[in-house]
Amino acid sequence: MGIVNVSGQELAKWRNWAKTEAVNYHVPSQEVDWLLQDVAQLDALSLRLESFKGRSPIPLKFSLSDLTQLWENRLKDRVPVQYLVGVTPWRNFSLKVSPSVLIPRPETELIIDFAVKAVKDSPRNDLALGHWVDLGTGSGAIACGLAQAFPKAIIHAVDSSEAALAIAQENANNLGFSSRINFYQGSWWTPLESLKGKISGVLSNPPYIPTKMLSALAPEVRDHEPYLALDGGEDGLDSLRYLINSSPDYLYSGGIWLVEMMAGQGEKVAQLLTDSTAYKDIKILSDLAGIDRFALAYCN
Repeated sequence: MGIVNVSGQELAKWRNWAKTEAVNYHVPSQEVDWLLQDVAQLDALSLRLESFKGRSPIPLKFSLSDLTQLWENRLKDRVPVQYLVGVTPWRNFSLKVSPSVLIPRPETELIIDFAVKAVKDSPRNDLALGHWVDLGTGSGAIACGLAQAFPKAIIHAVDSSEAALAIAQENANNLGFSSRINFYQGSWWTPLESLKGKISGVLSNPPYIPTKMLSALAPEVRDHEPYLALDGGEDGLDSLRYLINSSPDYLYSGGIWLVEMMAGQGEKVAQLLTDSTAYKDIKILSDLAGIDRFALAYCN
């Protein structure tokens, strides 16, 4: 559909209706403005101050009737707003998303900052160079974050889903990283056999939710996000165990192992890392809310 022009007053009326409906359906009303920032190219300040009401015309990606249908899909079918508009903000990127990929969370943004700090804290001076890996790349968020953070590194991104890789490659292209990120379809480390012992760092946001907890997730997650990206097995640690046990074959001495996990898993993950005897300087790191969210270690 082409661009549709509406007046500021018409859009303000639609926005008020959408916010009222959001409250009725127990959906955060700020999602209305997030949606309008994308479909109407309005900035957050003009929405908050309602200064857009005096503007005319305002170009929309959809007609108001189509926008209404879109919002009703969000409310009644609990489709995440990111899937409805096909993009999500992450760090300083705008990433394409679809139901083929997990929606990158704001909490995960910190994994790049922790990687940068881990490099600075290491006695090795070559960690920012060489090969960095994003296992289970999904939308490519972490791979793109690594490409931006370490401009002299070569990034390798792996996913078992062909549809997810297509999204990740599109995001890398859009952000100008396509020449720096290599994409592979396969299971975890399997496509990277030739890089054994050569990896500077591996990052991953693997499935970590215990199977029995999946049915209790919010419908936006349970009914719409890819099951394979969520299900971590009986205790949620299947993928984490694999990553702990397999990564030492690929990381060189002093290489960085950094993964996201679920709240409450930190103690178990730290114990698994300790028991493997392949890691040192093991740390459990908190997100901005103070929740244990990441596990960091260096390979012996």
